[in-house]
Amino acid sequence: MAGRRFVVEADGGSRGNPGPAGYGAVVRDGDTGLIIAEAAGFIGHATNNVAEYKGLIAGLKAARELDPDASVDVRMDSKLVVEQMSGRWKIKHPDMQPLAAEARAVLPRGQVKYTWIPRERNKDADRLANEAMDAGKAGRQWEPRAAGAERPAVADEPPLETAAPKAGWAAAADLGTPTTFVLLRHGETHLTPEKRFSGSGGSDPELSEKGRWQAERAAEALASRGSVQAVVSSPMLRTRQTAETVAARLGLEVRYEDGLREVDFGAWEGLTFAEVQERHPEDLNAWLGSAKAKPTGGGESFTALTHRIGVARDKILARHHGRTVLVVSHVSPIKTLVRLALGAPPDSLYRMELSAASLCAVQYYADGNASVRLLNDTGHLR
Repeated sequence: MAGRRFVVEADGGSRGNPGPAGYGAVVRDGDTGLIIAEAAGFIGHATNNVAEYKGLIAGLKAARELDPDASVDVRMDSKLVVEQMSGRWKIKHPDMQPLAAEARAVLPRGQVKYTWIPRERNKDADRLANEAMDAGKAGRQWEPRAAGAERPAVADEPPLETAAPKAGWAAAADLGTPTTFVLLRHGETHLTPEKRFSGSGGSDPELSEKGRWQAERAAEALASRGSVQAVVSSPMLRTRQTAETVAARLGLEVRYEDGLREVDFGAWEGLTFAEVQERHPEDLNAWLGSAKAKPTGGGESFTALTHRIGVARDKILARHHGRTVLVVSHVSPIKTLVRLALGAPPDSLYRMELSAASLCAVQYYADGNASVRLLNDTGHLR
Protein backbone atom coordinates (compact mmCIF):
# COMPACT_ATOMS: atom_id res chain seq x y z
CA MET A 1 0.00 0.00 0.00
CA ALA A 2 1.34 3.44 -0.92
CA GLY A 3 2.20 5.77 1.91
CA ARG A 4 -0.18 8.44 3.10
CA ARG A 5 0.24 12.20 2.62
CA PHE A 6 0.90 14.31 5.70
CA VAL A 7 1.39 18.01 6.36
CA VAL A 8 3.86 18.90 9.12
CA GLU A 9 3.66 22.39 10.60
CA ALA A 10 6.60 23.20 12.88
CA ASP A 11 7.87 26.17 14.84
CA GLY A 12 10.22 27.12 17.64
CA GLY A 13 10.78 30.12 19.82
CA SER A 14 13.23 31.63 22.29
CA ARG A 15 12.33 34.24 24.87
CA GLY A 16 15.45 36.37 24.66
CA ASN A 17 17.11 34.80 21.60
CA PRO A 18 19.05 33.18 23.08
CA GLY A 19 16.92 32.42 26.10
CA PRO A 20 14.42 29.86 27.41
CA ALA A 21 13.36 28.01 24.26
CA GLY A 22 10.77 25.50 23.11
CA TYR A 23 9.40 23.94 19.96
CA GLY A 24 6.07 22.69 18.66
CA ALA A 25 4.84 20.65 15.71
CA VAL A 26 1.59 19.20 14.41
CA VAL A 27 0.98 16.50 11.82
CA ARG A 28 -2.15 16.86 9.69
CA ASP A 29 -3.77 14.28 7.46
CA GLY A 30 -3.06 15.53 3.94
CA ASP A 31 -6.58 14.71 2.73
CA THR A 32 -8.76 15.89 5.62
CA GLY A 33 -6.56 18.56 7.24
CA LEU A 34 -7.26 17.05 10.67
CA ILE A 35 -4.49 17.18 13.26
CA ILE A 36 -3.50 13.57 14.00
CA ALA A 37 -0.37 14.11 16.10
CA GLU A 38 1.21 16.84 18.22
CA ALA A 39 4.72 17.24 19.63
CA ALA A 40 6.35 19.91 21.76
CA GLY A 41 9.22 20.29 24.16
CA PHE A 42 11.24 22.69 26.30
CA ILE A 43 14.93 22.66 25.36
CA GLY A 44 16.41 25.07 27.88
CA HIS A 45 18.62 28.00 26.81
CA ALA A 46 18.82 28.22 23.00
CA THR A 47 18.24 30.45 19.98
CA ASN A 48 15.12 30.75 17.84
CA ASN A 49 16.80 28.90 14.96
CA VAL A 50 17.82 25.95 17.13
CA ALA A 51 14.28 25.72 18.48
CA GLU A 52 12.85 25.86 14.95
CA TYR A 53 15.05 22.98 13.85
CA LYS A 54 14.05 21.01 16.95
CA GLY A 55 10.40 21.55 16.00
CA LEU A 56 11.06 20.33 12.47
CA ILE A 57 12.78 17.17 13.73
CA ALA A 58 9.95 16.44 16.17
CA GLY A 59 7.32 16.90 13.43
CA LEU A 60 9.14 14.63 10.99
CA LYS A 61 9.56 11.93 13.63
CA ALA A 62 5.86 12.12 14.50
CA ALA A 63 4.98 11.69 10.82
CA ARG A 64 7.37 8.75 10.51
CA GLU A 65 5.77 7.11 13.53
CA LEU A 66 2.39 7.29 11.80
CA ASP A 67 3.64 6.01 8.44
CA PRO A 68 7.32 5.67 7.49
CA ASP A 69 6.34 5.59 3.80
CA ALA A 70 4.33 8.82 3.90
CA SER A 71 5.01 11.81 1.68
CA VAL A 72 5.39 14.86 3.90
CA ASP A 73 4.83 18.53 3.10
CA VAL A 74 6.65 20.57 5.75
CA ARG A 75 5.30 24.07 6.25
CA MET A 76 7.17 26.57 8.41
CA ASP A 77 7.31 30.33 8.82
CA SER A 78 11.11 30.15 9.22
CA LYS A 79 12.57 31.22 5.87
CA LEU A 80 16.00 30.15 7.10
CA VAL A 81 15.03 26.55 7.86
CA VAL A 82 12.93 26.15 4.71
CA GLU A 83 15.67 27.46 2.41
CA GLN A 84 18.44 25.52 4.13
CA MET A 85 16.53 22.24 4.13
CA SER A 86 15.51 22.78 0.50
CA GLY A 87 19.20 23.09 -0.39
CA ARG A 88 19.01 26.66 -1.68
CA TRP A 89 20.95 28.22 1.21
CA LYS A 90 24.18 26.94 2.70
CA ILE A 91 24.27 25.99 6.37
CA LYS A 92 27.22 27.87 7.81
CA HIS A 93 26.41 28.03 11.54
CA PRO A 94 27.97 25.09 13.45
CA ASP A 95 24.89 24.78 15.70
CA MET A 96 22.61 24.32 12.67
CA GLN A 97 24.65 21.74 10.75
CA PRO A 98 24.06 18.71 13.03
CA LEU A 99 20.40 19.63 13.44
CA ALA A 100 19.88 19.81 9.67
CA ALA A 101 21.65 16.46 9.29
CA GLU A 102 19.39 14.93 11.94
CA ALA A 103 16.29 16.28 10.18
CA ARG A 104 17.43 14.86 6.82
CA ALA A 105 17.97 11.43 8.40
CA VAL A 106 14.41 11.05 9.67
CA LEU A 107 12.83 10.34 6.27
CA PRO A 108 14.26 9.80 2.77
CA ARG A 109 14.80 13.12 1.00
CA GLY A 110 12.39 12.26 -1.82
CA GLN A 111 9.49 11.94 0.62
CA VAL A 112 9.79 15.45 2.07
CA LYS A 113 9.29 18.88 0.56
CA TYR A 114 9.48 22.28 2.25
CA THR A 115 7.17 25.29 1.92
CA TRP A 116 7.36 28.68 3.59
CA ILE A 117 4.09 29.99 5.08
CA PRO A 118 3.26 33.27 6.84
CA ARG A 119 3.35 33.24 10.63
CA GLU A 120 -0.44 33.59 10.90
CA ARG A 121 -0.84 30.25 9.12
CA ASN A 122 1.41 28.47 11.61
CA LYS A 123 -0.60 29.18 14.74
CA ASP A 124 -0.92 25.59 15.99
CA ALA A 125 2.81 24.92 16.01
CA ASP A 126 3.45 28.38 17.52
CA ARG A 127 0.89 27.65 20.25
CA LEU A 128 2.59 24.38 21.13
CA ALA A 129 6.03 26.02 21.25
CA ASN A 130 4.69 28.61 23.70
CA GLU A 131 3.02 25.89 25.78
CA ALA A 132 6.38 24.12 25.97
CA MET A 133 8.14 27.31 27.07
CA ASP A 134 5.45 27.97 29.68
CA ALA A 135 5.87 24.43 30.98
CA GLY A 136 9.64 24.89 31.16
CA LYS A 137 9.20 28.12 33.10
CA ALA A 138 7.05 26.21 35.59
CA GLY A 139 9.73 23.56 35.98
CA ARG A 140 8.00 20.75 34.11
CA GLN A 141 7.89 19.20 30.67
CA TRP A 142 5.08 19.77 28.18
CA GLU A 143 2.47 16.99 28.12
CA PRO A 144 0.30 16.20 25.10
CA ARG A 145 -3.28 17.35 25.26
CA ALA A 146 -4.40 13.96 23.96
CA ALA A 147 -3.73 12.66 27.45
CA GLY A 148 -6.90 14.33 28.68
CA ALA A 149 -7.00 18.07 28.14
CA GLU A 150 -8.95 19.60 25.30
CA ARG A 151 -7.24 21.25 22.35
CA PRO A 152 -8.50 24.78 21.61
CA ALA A 153 -10.51 25.03 18.43
CA VAL A 154 -8.72 26.49 15.40
CA ALA A 155 -10.24 28.04 12.34
CA ASP A 156 -8.97 25.56 9.76
CA GLU A 157 -9.49 22.35 11.75
CA PRO A 158 -12.99 20.83 11.87
CA PRO A 159 -14.06 19.85 15.38
CA LEU A 160 -14.04 16.16 16.21
CA GLU A 161 -17.83 16.07 16.23
CA THR A 162 -17.84 16.60 12.43
CA ALA A 163 -16.90 12.95 12.08
CA ALA A 164 -20.66 12.32 11.94
CA PRO A 165 -22.12 11.36 8.55
CA LYS A 166 -22.72 14.39 6.33
CA ALA A 167 -24.87 12.55 3.79
CA GLY A 168 -26.74 9.31 3.31
CA TRP A 169 -24.54 6.24 3.55
CA ALA A 170 -25.68 5.01 0.16
CA ALA A 171 -23.67 7.84 -1.44
CA ALA A 172 -20.45 6.29 -0.12
CA ALA A 173 -20.51 3.54 -2.77
CA ASP A 174 -18.33 5.57 -5.15
CA LEU A 175 -15.73 6.68 -2.59
CA GLY A 176 -13.43 3.70 -2.81
CA THR A 177 -12.60 1.12 -0.18
CA PRO A 178 -13.58 2.30 3.30
CA THR A 179 -11.44 1.86 6.38
CA THR A 180 -13.19 -0.59 8.71
CA PHE A 181 -12.78 -0.63 12.47
CA VAL A 182 -13.84 -3.93 14.04
CA LEU A 183 -14.26 -2.90 17.66
CA LEU A 184 -13.69 -5.59 20.29
CA ARG A 185 -14.31 -4.98 23.96
CA HIS A 186 -11.92 -6.90 26.22
CA GLY A 187 -13.03 -10.04 28.02
CA GLU A 188 -14.25 -10.10 31.60
CA THR A 189 -12.11 -9.37 34.66
CA HIS A 190 -13.12 -10.16 38.24
CA LEU A 191 -14.68 -6.67 38.40
CA THR A 192 -16.91 -7.06 35.33
CA PRO A 193 -19.68 -9.31 36.73
CA GLU A 194 -19.98 -7.03 39.77
CA LYS A 195 -20.39 -4.00 37.46
CA ARG A 196 -17.70 -2.02 39.24
CA PHE A 197 -16.08 1.09 37.74
CA SER A 198 -12.81 -0.07 36.19
CA GLY A 199 -10.96 2.63 34.28
CA SER A 200 -7.42 3.72 33.59
CA GLY A 201 -6.87 5.05 37.10
CA GLY A 202 -7.54 1.82 38.97
CA SER A 203 -5.87 -1.53 39.58
CA ASP A 204 -5.56 -2.56 35.90
CA PRO A 205 -6.94 -6.09 36.45
CA GLU A 206 -6.15 -9.07 34.25
CA LEU A 207 -8.67 -11.25 32.44
CA SER A 208 -10.51 -13.78 34.55
CA GLU A 209 -10.79 -17.42 33.48
CA LYS A 210 -14.08 -16.57 31.76
CA GLY A 211 -12.48 -13.54 30.16
CA ARG A 212 -9.72 -15.66 28.67
CA TRP A 213 -12.35 -18.05 27.31
CA GLN A 214 -14.20 -15.09 25.77
CA ALA A 215 -11.00 -13.85 24.12
CA GLU A 216 -10.46 -17.30 22.59
CA ARG A 217 -14.02 -17.36 21.23
CA ALA A 218 -13.54 -13.89 19.73
CA ALA A 219 -10.29 -15.06 18.14
CA GLU A 220 -12.05 -18.03 16.55
CA ALA A 221 -14.84 -15.83 15.20
CA LEU A 222 -12.49 -13.25 13.72
CA ALA A 223 -10.22 -15.91 12.22
CA SER A 224 -13.21 -17.46 10.47
CA ARG A 225 -14.09 -14.10 8.91
CA GLY A 226 -10.55 -13.67 7.63
CA SER A 227 -10.79 -9.93 6.93
CA VAL A 228 -8.71 -8.34 9.73
CA GLN A 229 -5.41 -6.91 8.44
CA ALA A 230 -4.06 -5.15 11.55
CA VAL A 231 -4.59 -5.14 15.32
CA VAL A 232 -4.46 -2.01 17.49
CA SER A 233 -5.10 -2.13 21.22
CA SER A 234 -5.35 -0.10 24.39
CA PRO A 235 -2.20 -0.70 26.47
CA MET A 236 -4.14 -1.78 29.59
CA LEU A 237 -3.58 -5.36 30.77
CA ARG A 238 -7.07 -6.73 30.01
CA THR A 239 -7.04 -5.32 26.48
CA ARG A 240 -3.46 -6.44 25.86
CA GLN A 241 -4.35 -9.99 26.86
CA THR A 242 -7.46 -9.97 24.67
CA ALA A 243 -5.65 -8.45 21.68
CA GLU A 244 -2.67 -10.80 21.95
CA THR A 245 -4.97 -13.82 22.03
CA VAL A 246 -6.71 -12.73 18.83
CA ALA A 247 -3.54 -11.55 17.10
CA ALA A 248 -1.79 -14.87 17.75
CA ARG A 249 -4.68 -16.67 16.06
CA LEU A 250 -4.59 -14.26 13.10
CA GLY A 251 -0.80 -14.30 12.75
CA LEU A 252 -0.59 -10.53 13.28
CA GLU A 253 1.33 -8.24 15.62
CA VAL A 254 -0.38 -5.91 18.08
CA ARG A 255 0.23 -2.17 17.93
CA TYR A 256 -0.63 -0.27 21.13
CA GLU A 257 -2.34 3.12 21.14
CA ASP A 258 -2.47 4.93 24.48
CA GLY A 259 -5.47 6.99 23.37
CA LEU A 260 -7.65 3.85 23.40
CA ARG A 261 -7.37 3.32 27.17
CA GLU A 262 -10.50 3.45 29.33
CA VAL A 263 -11.63 6.70 30.94
CA ASP A 264 -10.16 7.52 34.37
CA PHE A 265 -12.95 7.21 36.94
CA GLY A 266 -11.00 8.91 39.72
CA ALA A 267 -12.18 8.02 43.25
CA TRP A 268 -14.93 5.82 41.80
CA GLU A 269 -12.48 3.16 40.64
CA GLY A 270 -13.48 -0.25 42.04
CA LEU A 271 -16.87 0.94 43.31
CA THR A 272 -20.32 -0.09 42.11
CA PHE A 273 -22.80 2.47 40.81
CA ALA A 274 -24.81 2.12 44.04
CA GLU A 275 -21.71 2.74 46.17
CA VAL A 276 -20.84 5.87 44.18
CA GLN A 277 -24.43 7.08 44.48
CA GLU A 278 -24.23 6.66 48.25
CA ARG A 279 -20.80 8.23 48.76
CA HIS A 280 -20.69 10.93 46.06
CA PRO A 281 -24.30 11.69 45.03
CA GLU A 282 -23.73 15.28 43.89
CA ASP A 283 -20.69 14.43 41.80
CA LEU A 284 -22.49 11.48 40.23
CA ASN A 285 -25.53 13.59 39.31
CA ALA A 286 -23.28 16.23 37.76
CA TRP A 287 -21.41 13.53 35.79
CA LEU A 288 -24.64 12.03 34.48
CA GLY A 289 -25.92 15.46 33.53
CA SER A 290 -22.91 16.90 31.71
CA ALA A 291 -20.17 15.45 29.49
CA LYS A 292 -17.82 18.10 30.91
CA ALA A 293 -18.17 16.90 34.52
CA LYS A 294 -15.40 14.76 36.00
CA PRO A 295 -15.71 11.89 38.48
CA THR A 296 -14.78 12.59 42.09
CA GLY A 297 -11.08 12.99 42.72
CA GLY A 298 -9.93 14.40 39.40
CA GLY A 299 -10.97 11.71 36.94
CA GLU A 300 -11.57 12.27 33.24
CA SER A 301 -14.65 13.87 31.70
CA PHE A 302 -16.40 12.40 28.68
CA THR A 303 -15.57 15.61 26.80
CA ALA A 304 -11.87 14.97 27.38
CA LEU A 305 -12.36 11.31 26.45
CA THR A 306 -14.07 12.33 23.21
CA HIS A 307 -11.09 14.45 22.21
CA ARG A 308 -8.63 11.70 23.11
CA ILE A 309 -10.58 9.05 21.21
CA GLY A 310 -10.97 11.35 18.20
CA VAL A 311 -7.20 11.82 18.02
CA ALA A 312 -6.61 8.05 18.36
CA ARG A 313 -9.21 7.34 15.67
CA ASP A 314 -7.59 9.75 13.23
CA LYS A 315 -4.14 8.29 13.86
CA ILE A 316 -5.41 4.78 13.12
CA LEU A 317 -7.23 5.98 10.01
CA ALA A 318 -4.07 7.68 8.77
CA ARG A 319 -1.93 4.58 9.29
CA HIS A 320 -4.41 2.01 7.96
CA HIS A 321 -6.25 3.78 5.17
CA GLY A 322 -8.57 1.40 3.28
CA ARG A 323 -7.86 -1.59 5.54
CA THR A 324 -9.79 -3.58 8.15
CA VAL A 325 -8.40 -2.96 11.63
CA LEU A 326 -9.28 -4.78 14.82
CA VAL A 327 -9.44 -2.16 17.58
CA VAL A 328 -9.40 -3.70 21.07
CA SER A 329 -10.58 -1.29 23.72
CA HIS A 330 -13.05 -0.65 26.54
CA VAL A 331 -16.70 0.27 27.05
CA SER A 332 -16.40 4.08 27.03
CA PRO A 333 -13.96 4.42 24.10
CA ILE A 334 -15.92 2.00 21.90
CA LYS A 335 -19.22 3.68 22.70
CA THR A 336 -17.61 7.03 21.91
CA LEU A 337 -16.39 5.83 18.51
CA VAL A 338 -19.91 4.60 17.73
CA ARG A 339 -21.45 7.85 18.99
CA LEU A 340 -19.16 9.98 16.84
CA ALA A 341 -19.88 7.84 13.79
CA LEU A 342 -23.62 8.29 14.33
CA GLY A 343 -23.36 11.99 15.14
CA ALA A 344 -25.32 11.23 18.32
CA PRO A 345 -25.33 13.48 21.43
CA PRO A 346 -23.10 12.69 24.44
CA ASP A 347 -25.94 11.24 26.52
CA SER A 348 -26.36 8.49 23.92
CA LEU A 349 -23.49 6.72 25.72
CA TYR A 350 -25.99 5.79 28.43
CA ARG A 351 -28.31 4.20 25.85
CA MET A 352 -25.90 1.61 24.48
CA GLU A 353 -25.29 -1.89 25.83
CA LEU A 354 -21.77 -3.23 25.31
CA SER A 355 -21.08 -6.71 26.69
CA ALA A 356 -17.66 -8.12 27.53
CA ALA A 357 -15.90 -9.46 24.40
CA SER A 358 -18.64 -8.07 22.15
CA LEU A 359 -17.99 -6.89 18.59
CA CYS A 360 -19.00 -3.68 16.84
CA ALA A 361 -18.01 -2.40 13.40
CA VAL A 362 -17.72 1.09 11.90
CA GLN A 363 -16.69 1.98 8.36
CA TYR A 364 -15.08 5.31 7.47
CA TYR A 365 -15.15 6.79 3.96
CA ALA A 366 -12.88 9.25 2.19
CA ASP A 367 -15.39 12.12 2.40
CA GLY A 368 -15.68 11.89 6.20
CA ASN A 369 -18.86 9.81 6.25
CA ALA A 370 -19.07 6.94 8.72
CA SER A 371 -21.41 3.97 8.83
CA VAL A 372 -22.11 1.80 11.88
CA ARG A 373 -22.39 -1.79 10.63
CA LEU A 374 -22.54 -3.81 13.85
CA LEU A 375 -23.24 -3.18 17.54
CA ASN A 376 -22.76 -5.46 20.57
CA ASP A 377 -22.54 -8.74 18.65
CA THR A 378 -22.05 -11.61 21.13
CA GLY A 379 -23.02 -14.49 18.83
CA HIS A 380 -19.54 -16.00 19.12
CA LEU A 381 -20.00 -16.39 22.89
CA ARG A 382 -23.11 -18.56 22.72
